[in-house]
Amino acid sequence: MIKLKYTFFTVLLSITFTNCAKRGTITGGFKDTIAPKIISSYPKNFSTNFKGSEIKINFDELIKIKDINKQLIISPPLKNTPLIVPQGSASKFISIKITDTLQENTTYSFNFGQSITDNNEGNPYSQFKYVFSTGNYIDSLTIAGKIKDAYALKPDNFVSILLYDAKTFTDSTIYKETPLYVTNTLDSLKVFSLENLKQGEYQIIALKDKANNNKFDPKNDKIAFLNETITTPTNTVYELELFLEKPEFKAEKPTQETNNKLFLGYSGDAKNTKVSGKSNGKEIPIRTTKFPEKNKDSLQLFFPLEVRDSIEISVVNAKYSKTFFTKIKDLKEADSLSISNKSGNVLSFRDPFVLKTKTPLNTIDESKILIRKKDSTLVKFNSKYDEFNQEIAFDFQKEEDEKYTLELLPGAINDFYNKENDSLKFDFGTRLISDYGNLKVTLIGAKRFPLILEVLDNKGEVMYSQKSEKETTMIFETIEPRQYTLRVVYDDNSNGVWDTGNYLAKKQAEEIIYFPKEIDIRANWDVEQEFGLD
Repeated sequence: MIKLKYTFFTVLLSITFTNCAKRGTITGGFKDTIAPKIISSYPKNFSTNFKGSEIKINFDELIKIKDINKQLIISPPLKNTPLIVPQGSASKFISIKITDTLQENTTYSFNFGQSITDNNEGNPYSQFKYVFSTGNYIDSLTIAGKIKDAYALKPDNFVSILLYDAKTFTDSTIYKETPLYVTNTLDSLKVFSLENLKQGEYQIIALKDKANNNKFDPKNDKIAFLNETITTPTNTVYELELFLEKPEFKAEKPTQETNNKLFLGYSGDAKNTKVSGKSNGKEIPIRTTKFPEKNKDSLQLFFPLEVRDSIEISVVNAKYSKTFFTKIKDLKEADSLSISNKSGNVLSFRDPFVLKTKTPLNTIDESKILIRKKDSTLVKFNSKYDEFNQEIAFDFQKEEDEKYTLELLPGAINDFYNKENDSLKFDFGTRLISDYGNLKVTLIGAKRFPLILEVLDNKGEVMYSQKSEKETTMIFETIEPRQYTLRVVYDDNSNGVWDTGNYLAKKQAEEIIYFPKEIDIRANWDVEQEFGLD
């Protein structure tokens, strides 16, 4: 009995020591999540009658400054960037040395955004703002608003909002002069607040300012503007809609790519561009097509193989006209007739079957083209050639779960160089109708017509679209099962596409409204969705 009690006591003691050991294990403690605190500043924040050139801000712990060039917003802007230390090393203070001559009776603010963090865990002191006035009081008026993108669902980050004196503002001001006041949405905000303003009348501009110089560069910067003057004080919340202007058409000097093709780079809209050519003073045929890579602003210019000297290329687009001279070199390579399947092996019920050609075509002989079902039954079709995209579209009545073969007999295709195809076959098929979904959209509160309803994938690409002159219910049948986004474009000039704005013309971009949620289309589902446009 005594032995049993001794054994029990030993086990109990072991457990006690084990538990004690566990409680004493080093874990590193709690993670620091507290931002640094300011314990003093000289001069004090919100000081008046500021006369100095240096500001010192003291913290309760070691801090670091990061991304100061991107995060710091000084309003009104200074011509010379102040010297701020330390950068890249830990310190318990920030020193700001001002190298500009400050304006009289002006309130200045230094918004540090997310640039101040503690040294250990990187906890930011968010949106710290140091304010002072060279006059007797701190200006306290505010203009608030939000940023929207005219085309995309989400606006850019780091958008600058610029405020100018309306009395001296002209159309050229934003290209040449710095603003009176400036703020920035930084990396996470879609709203803005211009603070510490004087009473007055202002013009407001927003820029996605690539050069970060508070000046508008139409080639690179998105812009938003209001066609009205803002008078402070005001309680209005303003919405600024960013758009990227489409530049006027301009062509670049053509470059030779092969023995029978030039590339013509351009900026602007090439839709109505006309290109002609001469060699040795004689007119030569030129065929103009789209560069095959997406988002590449270039045209392909095909010219006769026998041209071996130089080509005079004339480019005309609306009021634009220019002539280029290109020396032709022997590159030992020429584009030749080649035909490929663009549609792939599975054909949607909504789409035609499309072949893509490497060279432009002269003729298509439909009598030498056959489409057969798997039981060899011939199918009636219509073909349409799009020379700009170098595509042949074959439209026909499709059946579900069917196999098809498109056959090009020899000589069905004749290209720009009088080359004909050999015998070619392309196999493809359809799926079951139940593999697709159907979408019915009812628009509520449409303000005007015409409008375009677009169905986008998760990358923002337009998958399906319909234009309406008056209809408010639109149906998209047999569409691919996936998540979609809906948007409506008010097509005010009735050209079938969205048009951007123009600052000098005081033209806003055409209005776009997004449906706030994704639409889930599943196989063999019928989805009905109301879309409020108010």
